[in-house]
Amino acid sequence: MEKTDTKNRLLVELKQVTKAYAPKKRWFVRSSQPVLALNSIDLGIEHGEVFGLVGQSGSGKTTTGRLLAKLESPTAGEIYFDKTPISQLKGVRLKAYRSRVQMIFQDPYQSLNPHLSIAETVLEPLMVQGIGTRDTRMEKVVHTLDLVGLSPGEAFCHRYPHQLSGGQRQRVAIARAIVLEPQFIVADEPTSMLDATIAIQLFKLLQEIKETFGMTFLFITHNLAAARYMCDRIAVIHEGHIVEVNTAENIIRHPEHPYTKKLIKVQPGFKYGR
Repeated sequence: MEKTDTKNRLLVELKQVTKAYAPKKRWFVRSSQPVLALNSIDLGIEHGEVFGLVGQSGSGKTTTGRLLAKLESPTAGEIYFDKTPISQLKGVRLKAYRSRVQMIFQDPYQSLNPHLSIAETVLEPLMVQGIGTRDTRMEKVVHTLDLVGLSPGEAFCHRYPHQLSGGQRQRVAIARAIVLEPQFIVADEPTSMLDATIAIQLFKLLQEIKETFGMTFLFITHNLAAARYMCDRIAVIHEGHIVEVNTAENIIRHPEHPYTKKLIKVQPGFKYGR
């Protein structure tokens, strides 16, 4: 992908970020050892790029996304957004941060409230942020639904999640994430629960959204083929460590770390240098 003029300036930076969870309690087993999801990772995401974070289940990639969306806090280290540390954000400043950073979750079945209509779901971020009037908010909702391919938007406003297909539900989740026109979106395995045809449609939609709004994306996936298609650069994460960062093509053609080579080996149709 061709880089834009806004690149070469970091929007997001993680410095020595660690995330540890309390050990799970099990019958007849005592453990005081914390579960280390991320271990002192350093990462930088430039303005306007689609940055891929690739790893198998349990590697720490979703934890990274949740930290960036400020759904959780790191155990150690610091995260910077546009050169500002986010760890101490509270109140009005945290609310402002949430208007600039949004997340698309993996499972639209769980991320959408079944008791809210589609209009109410997409409207909620505008109401929380106090943006617009009642009429202008609804205009924005309808426009955003049209933008994500749920057209005409008016026809979807009064439906509920159970009345939509899986692909349509994920489009609603995307609409909810972009309705505030944030600077940065964390897309956590956004197509992993959809069939290949629908996934490709959503990849194209996300690329169109990026170009339309100039947004920056963190694209989280276990699928190197998807990352190669979507991303400018890719970081490979393994057991809480970033083991390799490079352009998407160099990751595929010239992998350096054994774990990256393993991921390529198990990807159908992938070979080094191709």
